[in-house]
Amino acid sequence: MPPSTDNDALLVPEEHVLSTLEKDGSRRWLRPRLAMGTWWKRRRVVAYVLMVVFVAIPHLRLNGKPIVLLDFVSRQLTLFGKTFYPTDTLILALFMLTVFVTIVLVTAIAGRAWCGWACPQTVYMEFLFRPIDRFFEGTKGKGGKPKGNISGGWQIARVGVYLILCMFLAHTFLAYFVGTDTLAQWIRQSPIDHPGAFLVMAVTTAAMMFDFLIFREQMCLIACPYGRFQSVMLDEQSKIVGYDPGRGEPRHKGKRTNDSSQGDCVDCNQCVVVCPTGIDIRDGLQMECINCTQCIDACDSVMTKIGLPKGLIRYSSQDELAKKPKKWLRARTTIYPVILLLVAVGFVFAVMSKVGFDARLLRGKGAPFSMTTKGAVNNSFRLRLVNRTDSEQTYSLSVVNPEGVTLEVIQKDMLTLPSGGNVLIPLSVEFAPAITRGDGNEPATLVVEDASDHSNNIKFKLLGPR
Repeated sequence: MPPSTDNDALLVPEEHVLSTLEKDGSRRWLRPRLAMGTWWKRRRVVAYVLMVVFVAIPHLRLNGKPIVLLDFVSRQLTLFGKTFYPTDTLILALFMLTVFVTIVLVTAIAGRAWCGWACPQTVYMEFLFRPIDRFFEGTKGKGGKPKGNISGGWQIARVGVYLILCMFLAHTFLAYFVGTDTLAQWIRQSPIDHPGAFLVMAVTTAAMMFDFLIFREQMCLIACPYGRFQSVMLDEQSKIVGYDPGRGEPRHKGKRTNDSSQGDCVDCNQCVVVCPTGIDIRDGLQMECINCTQCIDACDSVMTKIGLPKGLIRYSSQDELAKKPKKWLRARTTIYPVILLLVAVGFVFAVMSKVGFDARLLRGKGAPFSMTTKGAVNNSFRLRLVNRTDSEQTYSLSVVNPEGVTLEVIQKDMLTLPSGGNVLIPLSVEFAPAITRGDGNEPATLVVEDASDHSNNIKFKLLGPR
């Protein structure tokens, strides 16, 4: 029921509270028209390449391993032929930090290029699912609202196509976490044999169906936090899709006259009807703008028809639109690359410094040392070993200094590890009390070696009587 106009305490709603919400609270379904200009053609090429890359990556191999495999069940992460384990906390942290700083740097320079050109939501929505909508609605190649109601049969067929595509994408998504070989086995088996994986696939399919069939552009407007971060990551020199008010205002409808007070904008509204998020780019920089460039193509087409130069809406910056000079060197584009370089160098160094196994010595629980019946001092340790190679390895341990130290492995069979094996081996070290006499401790070195000539020297201290 609409609010009474007699109540002055109620605010009069705007025409659209959100671009997908009418003032009465009902859903405003967007059916953007299609402007197939230069920028759209470039984005289409990028989108199709990204779609192929997304499907191909799980099938590609490097050094006999998948290029990307996020095996959370086995607690392994494979990237570009290298496998990382939970013990690689520093490497994973540096990798995530590298990705984050890269996104911040790209945003500071090129604005929301990710949103309009590479985000899976935009790529699949604009270049896969909207073309399907236009096919079934009879607006192929032009977009916009259909001329008439769509029959029930066509609606069911459209949902069926959506379901098939979402199932394919869900299986591809699952391949990133289990590998293509395992996924191929599961596809040939009954879901009863792998209920957990089937449930993940079913939930992912349902989520994609909801997103692309119902939620659609609201993912960018409501759910995605990236647009809300742009005020932090952008500055006045960052590239944005912007309308030039100095050239376009004041607007006028109809044919252009010789009146010099008129701006170039003919108020045709084409930049609005082609926008996939339903905004008016002429209102300035907005959180909802995903830099899809559809408004640029639409405006350039109109400018060409009326004989005016293109670029009324273009890739620009806030300072450029305000007629301010460009600044090639500024804080964001100077500091961010330095941070990115340092983090990337640290990541590469951390990866290159990894040998064929991880070895970490932990002191045993309880008393720092004990005395044996023969008068020797005993220290207890635990050795954490992780086999990072692709084959089974047998390890040898020795204490190289000081002399006179005896090392005993409590369970010697644990020194043989399969690929990716991770064990905690109990050790016992005995030595004469004279070694620690005076300070109560003595530096020592444990050497761990495998059959592939990888070695690791671990520094530790022997504790004993003063």
